[in-house]
Amino acid sequence: MVFIDPVSIVLSIILCLCLISIIYGWNRNVYKNFPPGPMPLPFIGHLHLINKYEPFKTFMELSEKYGPVFSIQLGTKRFVVLCGYEALKEALVNNADEFSWRGEMPIFDEVAKGHGVIFANGENWKVMRRFTLSTLRDFGMGKKSLEEKVNEESDSLIQKIESFSGQPFENTVTMNAAVANIIVSILLDHRYDYEDPVFLRLMKIVNDNIKLLGHPMITLYNAYPSLIRWIPGVHKTITKNVNEYHNFIRETFAKQKEQLDANDQRNLIDVFLVKQQEEKKANGKYFSNENLVHLVSDLFGAGMETTSTTLRWGFLIMMKYPEIQKNVQNEIEKVIGSAQPQMEHRKKMPYTDAVIHEIQRFGKIAITTSPREITHDVVLKGYFLPKGTNVLLMLASALKDKDYFEKPDEFYPQHFLDSEGNFVKNDAFIPFSVGRRVCAGENLAKMEIFLFFTRLLQKFTFQLPPGVSDVDFSPAVGLTRGPKPYLMCAVPRY
Repeated sequence: MVFIDPVSIVLSIILCLCLISIIYGWNRNVYKNFPPGPMPLPFIGHLHLINKYEPFKTFMELSEKYGPVFSIQLGTKRFVVLCGYEALKEALVNNADEFSWRGEMPIFDEVAKGHGVIFANGENWKVMRRFTLSTLRDFGMGKKSLEEKVNEESDSLIQKIESFSGQPFENTVTMNAAVANIIVSILLDHRYDYEDPVFLRLMKIVNDNIKLLGHPMITLYNAYPSLIRWIPGVHKTITKNVNEYHNFIRETFAKQKEQLDANDQRNLIDVFLVKQQEEKKANGKYFSNENLVHLVSDLFGAGMETTSTTLRWGFLIMMKYPEIQKNVQNEIEKVIGSAQPQMEHRKKMPYTDAVIHEIQRFGKIAITTSPREITHDVVLKGYFLPKGTNVLLMLASALKDKDYFEKPDEFYPQHFLDSEGNFVKNDAFIPFSVGRRVCAGENLAKMEIFLFFTRLLQKFTFQLPPGVSDVDFSPAVGLTRGPKPYLMCAVPRY
């Protein structure tokens, strides 16, 4: 009897498949005129080509070779990747309906299970999005009342920064807390002290998960979920964190349910619970407890992280370019003086507006949108994309588009100024995405960024710590693109 080594059998199978792929073309397109791409390897596709910590770099390099629409394979799953403003616009605006269905992403799908607003689809997504937009507006988004809350929170933030007495401090927790309190005021009609242990824990969970979601293990998990889910790793830590986070939310809305008064709806959770009661009478299915948990989770995380990250990029950039910081402060003095900033001031402050836009463009906080699955056959940039095609949209590529930005790799406020110093819009500036799934909190984020940024530059000059000669613009690892932790000094101006 001949003994056959199992390892030898597996290696032989892989070798045979590799030979077959070479002979017959593993990357042979089933559909005529499908987007081109590099030759994938069996089972791993193009995972060996992907930059482990900055996949965006790989996608940009591939777009240079194959054009703005190309295909790649991650594990055994094929994707079409879109880069550049024109390709993104054609997909998300010109073919908005076909690109509005959120595609699969195992690490999120297993946590969200289609609930909430970010990771939902179909009628559930439509109902939750309509509810979110209307309720955010009802509680002040785009209104004077919310401006006042942001300015009140700015007072608390200033006091916290003043407590460092001009000495170096790391600003992540402080900025997260200030920004998070705005969305918390809408969700819970509450404000947390910056040192509150519950608040600190919630923010830590969000920050930790943002970092972990950028780990190479998550790329492998999304490629081989059935295999990786049984292996210890960061994906299990993410799940543990989410469970703790969701349990807190469940406890919170359970308490509010006991005190609920349909005639005095104090916050978003109250409004949702009243809708839930109304829906039960009509045998509805959308205002469920699980949708509430995930909706609050979505809004708290998104409402805190990207805005605070934008501001942290802003302070880092101001320390790098003190002359730009001084120009902003001069405009603040000219237009606002010592009064509290208001949104009505923004249109009178073209330079500050341009700097804020350029901070968002240069920072490229949201690298990509959630993946999409095409709902109907589409011809995009001359290529045929059949129904069911999985698409990755490189949102940040629009912010680096050479056809729209003169110096895409530099911090250059003139991208948003004309020769006379007037503010000019740029079509490729889409940090909040475009189309059906454009960020629901866009107007809230714009308000917060302007008011916090101008108020803090009105009050302080941001400087590098003694002995530090330059800043580091290389990004931290994470789902979003934030700066690495840094120390800064906030020197009072008056």
